[in-house]
Amino acid sequence: MSQTARLSGLSHVNRVDDGSPLADLLDERRHLVALAHRMLGSVDDAESAVDACYRRWYALSDRERERIPVPLTWLAAGVGRICRASRVLPPPEGSAGAARPTVPDVVVARPRAGEPKTLRQHAAAEPTTLRQHDAVVHAVRRALVAADVDLLLPLLAPDSAAFFDGGGKIRTLVAPVHGRDRVARGLLRLLDRGPHTTLAAHSVNGRTGLVVRHGRRVVAVLSLDVSGTEAVGVWVVVNPDKLRTWNAGRHP
Repeated sequence: MSQTARLSGLSHVNRVDDGSPLADLLDERRHLVALAHRMLGSVDDAESAVDACYRRWYALSDRERERIPVPLTWLAAGVGRICRASRVLPPPEGSAGAARPTVPDVVVARPRAGEPKTLRQHAAAEPTTLRQHDAVVHAVRRALVAADVDLLLPLLAPDSAAFFDGGGKIRTLVAPVHGRDRVARGLLRLLDRGPHTTLAAHSVNGRTGLVVRHGRRVVAVLSLDVSGTEAVGVWVVVNPDKLRTWNAGRHP
């Protein structure tokens, strides 16, 4: 059964805020870099042009992004304009060797009075042993590999949250996702697995997490916060800069 069919029990399956499959997002960036490289003749300049275009994308409001029917078309046009401008304009004075602008990491808002139970409150209320943590992570992996929403939903707390860090270089979800149904949709949508894609348990920041590989290349790392028998928080890193060490031979 296809993933879409498995998700049919959840409302608004293909909403914009469900995100896009990671494989599609990686193909999108490769396409944009290839386009910029043809226009500029330099890989570094092409990467910079694509990064600049993604910054323009993230500068749009949520409503403006939702009105764009085909993001790749918008991004390709933006990359083209940036490349043409860079060939006409001289480089800014003192730009040689200047560091590229960076995009802030995901910021997690502090809990406010009256809000539903937070990740911190979960941890304080129900400490989790390493064995419990590992059991939940492995169960989440099985559910994601099977693309089975019925397996995944009971493993997520009702007020669970997911945070996606693309570093402004991968067009992933901008805002955190809250609620069991939306977290399940977001994860299954992002990890809609294509050929040559694997999902394995691996040590992440000293605890068991999940690593997504396309071929031999790490393309995503997931860290989970667990309380009792449920995941209450999921951090998904697809930022290429933060994955460099994972692709430098340090994580077999």
